[in-house]
Parts: sequence; structure tokens; C-alpha cells
Amino acid sequence: MNKSMTIKDLYEIKAVSDPRLSPGGDEAVFVQTVMCEEKDEYFSTLHSIDLKEKSIRQWTFGEQRISSPRWSPDGKRIAFISNRSGVNQLYLIRRDGGEAEQVTDCRTSVSNPVWSPCGEKIALSIRLEKCGTFDHKEEKEGKLKPFATTSMKYKSDDRGFHDDSYSQMAYVNVDTKEMKRLTDDEHDYTLHSWSPDGKYLAVSTDRKEDRDFSFQSDLYLFHLGTKEMKQVNGEQGYYGEASWSPDSTRLAYIGHNREFENATHNKIYIHELETGYSVCLTEGMDVPVGDYLNSDSIQGSSRTGIQWSKDNESFYFLASDSGNTVLYYAHIEGAIYPALLQEEQHVYGFDLDSDRQTILLAMSRPTEPGELYTLHVPTGELTPITRLNGDLLAARELSSPESFMYNGAKDWPVQGWIMKPAGFEEGKKYPLIVEIHGGPHTMYGNTFFHEFQVLTNSGYAVLYVNPRGSHGYGQEFVDAVRGDYGGGDYEDIMKAVDYALKEFPFIDESRLGVTGGSYGGFMTNWIIGHSDRFKAAVTQRSISNWISFYGVSDIGYYFSEWQIQSDLGDVETLWKHSPLAYVKEMDTPLLILHSEKDYRCPIEQAEQLFIALKRENKEAKFVRFPESNHNLSRTGKPSMREARLQEIVDWFGEHL
Repeated sequence: MNKSMTIKDLYEIKAVSDPRLSPGGDEAVFVQTVMCEEKDEYFSTLHSIDLKEKSIRQWTFGEQRISSPRWSPDGKRIAFISNRSGVNQLYLIRRDGGEAEQVTDCRTSVSNPVWSPCGEKIALSIRLEKCGTFDHKEEKEGKLKPFATTSMKYKSDDRGFHDDSYSQMAYVNVDTKEMKRLTDDEHDYTLHSWSPDGKYLAVSTDRKEDRDFSFQSDLYLFHLGTKEMKQVNGEQGYYGEASWSPDSTRLAYIGHNREFENATHNKIYIHELETGYSVCLTEGMDVPVGDYLNSDSIQGSSRTGIQWSKDNESFYFLASDSGNTVLYYAHIEGAIYPALLQEEQHVYGFDLDSDRQTILLAMSRPTEPGELYTLHVPTGELTPITRLNGDLLAARELSSPESFMYNGAKDWPVQGWIMKPAGFEEGKKYPLIVEIHGGPHTMYGNTFFHEFQVLTNSGYAVLYVNPRGSHGYGQEFVDAVRGDYGGGDYEDIMKAVDYALKEFPFIDESRLGVTGGSYGGFMTNWIIGHSDRFKAAVTQRSISNWISFYGVSDIGYYFSEWQIQSDLGDVETLWKHSPLAYVKEMDTPLLILHSEKDYRCPIEQAEQLFIALKRENKEAKFVRFPESNHNLSRTGKPSMREARLQEIVDWFGEHL
């Protein structure tokens, strides 16, 4: 009899990402990432696969992380980024074999390689000080020194405290290894693509002077000859992921005008170089462009953006729709429809071979971590190409989620899923755990979630829903949470519990648990301050006090204004939406999990909640995770991820 999924299976899952077809379309490269228990690290390797024979060849080895494999235009070489030297540098490896050759040797990491059409240069991003050099120098003696800033945006969850460097553009000659800097100022640039005629780089940057109150990223054409920057988008907003048509006459890009701040749907725009005008192509699509689906089992994926067909008039892109991330086809005249008709799909990467009318997909499903597939466009035939996790899945009993719809607040339709516990027996009662996603502007859906499988293996049914604020159900739905935290969203979740208890008689109403992280942690805190129906709760990387969050979070001052629609001039509103205000009503035993280097929801949020609960003689336990940030559950140290899951299983085991 097969075993169920365990915490230790984290180390057995092989994550596949960033599939890239060769120019001839007969071969593809991809990145495979695994977690190493012995080294307590993630290691990734470059692989290729013959699409006809389905034979896989491993290109890189050793204890390193690689990313961004990119074929040269002639298909003879592959560029990729590796940290094998200690800092992310650019490497080249020949298709016919041999050792990888290091191309850059910079003081700081390089990223995002983009080949020139001629194949002689590679543009890339590098973080440099103004007038800084590329040269690799010995680090100065590590002495403590004070940190000073005059900017409100002085830290971030991924970088920590900001230094005086900025993400600049450069290119390197692949033969001579000579690097040339293209930008030299105090703005961050995001590199997207090189025009097929070789004249332009498409880049995004925020060139406004008052960066503390500038929340936009404009799209520019950087002329490689004159170094002139020409803005592409009209209205201010957030734009990027620009992709050129094969004839260089059009530029497709993704973005929005911030009509609803960070709750605004991403759309696709088409820019005509001849006229200089852009038009929104997806205005009539009431779903966001891009992948907003939550998963804890996908590593190393990168934004796929837009892939043009060779006809210069059609392209493919991803959009998040009702719990799926769907591959769409679009024509510049306005026709848009799904390219893959599947009830359950999380397409998180793809590449197009226009000549053979074939698309290579990286796709996950509820009972399958990511694998590669080919989609034959004319027939819709989907063919599996890899089976990297086949042996693991064959030896495990997995729970398949059942999707359902119910009426939430204001009778709006809300989507949810229920997973039965492993070894389910008819007529037996089981405890239920409600999982709440973060964001709030993301979504749960039809992808593999290791944590959920671990919980079902531990004997629990698992319920998860997409309350208002989630992506995938229209602009009005995703915007409805702003200014109403703890209102309609709370009602959506509680009505899901009511629905589950009515429709799934195997749930034991006396043994309910709830957990969530970030926004899900806030909602967990909120729920136990407004309801006694849960017998145990686990709050993770949570928000408890919007007043202090305003000043301590890396995004606090503007996120609070956007989401709670209040600032420090109105502390009454901030406090009204703060779970900390309702501690006296919290009678549910609470496990508090928080990372010590979380700058998104700093650990003081957990400290306040813990002390307030203990002062009221409530049952609470506080677990701190060292050297971990806000993304612990997805990309944290393997040992810390394992410990986190064990704490959750043990807490619910003790109380449910």
C-alpha cells in the first residue's frame, strides 16, 4: 500500500522551471531544482531534453544554483546565470558539449541575460553604484558601521537594508568578455528584450525624483546607437514584460494604470512603433494577465511574458482565471481565447515554436508538481515530456481536491476546494483545517501544494477558498477587500465553513482549525477575535497591529493607505481593523510562527500579539525562525521549512 505525503518529501520533489526551446525546436533546456537536506540548501542544474526521443541530458553538476538559461540565436550556445563562483555570474556552454565558460567576473551579481539578434553580445542587469566599476575587488575588512538614510524606501524583504547601488544595464561581448555600461544614474532598470533589428532594448524604470511617493514603472525604448530613452506607455502606471514582434514593428507589453492601486488587473498593450501609439488589447477580459496562483512546490520560475508567433500578428500569454493559470492565444485584431482546454491547470512557464505550431509548457496540477508538456496548437493535443516526479508520486497516496461554488457576502459566488484526509473512510468523522492565502491579491487553485498533502496525510480534511480580494474572478471582486479588511472577506471564509459542514458530513464540527500566512495570518488573527468556533489556530508571518505596521513594514505606509485606506492621521480606523484590538475575545489556542528577518510583516507584529495574549492568560505559543524572511514557506532554508511544517502538524495534533 502506498504511503501518504510526508514532510520529508520536500527533499524528494524535483521542481522544473524556465523551459526554453532551441531555435530549431527539436530540443529544449530547463532548470531542475531540489532541496538538499545534508547541506540545508537548494541546488539547481541545467538539463536538456530531446523532444522527439524524450531523452534527458544533464549539463551542469555540483552544489550551485543556476537560472535563466537562454539559447543563442544560432542555437549553438546556451547562456545561463550561476553562483558557482560565490556570486551570480554569466556563463556559456556549447550545445555540442564541454565545460561551461565564465563570461563575467563582477563584484556584484548579474542577472536577466538577453541575447543580441546577431549573437555577439548579451545584455544583462547588474547592481552598481553610480559611476561604479565592473571589476572584481577584494572585500574591505568587515567592520560595523551605522546605516543612514533619508528615504522611506530604505529596506525590502528580499534585499534587506538598501545600499547606494542601483540595477543598471550593461552588455558583454561574448568572445572578448568586454563589458560596456549602458546606464549610469540613480534609478533601477528592468531589462526585458532586444529588438530583432538590433536597434532597441525594451526596459522599465521609474525616473521620478520623489521615489518615496512614486509607485510606477514606465516602459522605455533605449536606442543603442544614440542612448536616447523614449517612453512607450501614455498614462502613469506599472508596465513591463515587453516582447517584440519578429519584424520589430510592434511591442507587446503588460501593465496597468493603477486605477485600483495594487488590486488592479494587469492588461496587455500593443505599441506600434510607426505611429508611436499604444492600445489595450485585453480591456474586455475581466481576469488579470499573469500567474497569480499560490504553490509551495515550484522553484526557479521566471515571468514568461508574451510569446509572438512568426506572423507578427498573434501571440500567447498567461492569465489567472477561476483557480487556473491559463495559456491564452491573442490576435492584434482582438480575438482572444484559451489555447489549452483543461479543467485543472497551472501553466507557470512556456515557450513557442511557431514553425512547428508547438508550445512547450511547464505545468502543475493538484496531484502533480511541475512537469513539461508539449501542446500541438492545431489539434490541442497535450503530450507529457518529462516524468521527473513520477517515481515519488507512484509511491504516494495523494488527496485530490474537489472544487465547489457557494454564496459568500452579498451573495457573491465564491470558489472553494475540499480535500479528504488520506485513507478516508465513509461514515467516519474527521477534523478540518481551513487554509487562508496571503496577498490578499493572489489565489488558490489547481496546482500542487505539498503542505495540503501533508495535512491530509495527518488525518485532516483541508478547506481552502478564494474570498473577495483574490485574483481570478473579476476586477470588482479583487478590489472589494480594500477598505473592508475583516468585513466581506471574513464573511466569505466563514460561509465557506458553513457550506462545508452542510455538504460534507464527514467533517467533525467540534474539531475545526484555521491557519494562514501574511494576509492569511491577519485573517487567522481576525477570525479568532470574532469567533469561537475554531479549536486551534496557527498564524504565520501575520499582521496584528496596523498602527505599528504603517511604520515598520518595508511597504507599510503605502500598503496601509491602499488597503486599509487610512494613515497615521486616522489611527482609529487602523486600530479598528487591527486584530490586536480584539485580544480579550481570543479564546482559541494560538500558535504564532514568524521569521526573524521578515521585513514585509516584521516580527514585532508577532511579539505584540504574543505578549498581549499571555497577559490575558490565553493559550499561545511563539516560534521564531532565525535567518528567515517573509518567504519562509516557499523559499526558506529547507531545515526551517521542515521545522515550520512540523510545528503546524504538532499543534493541530495536540488540539484537534
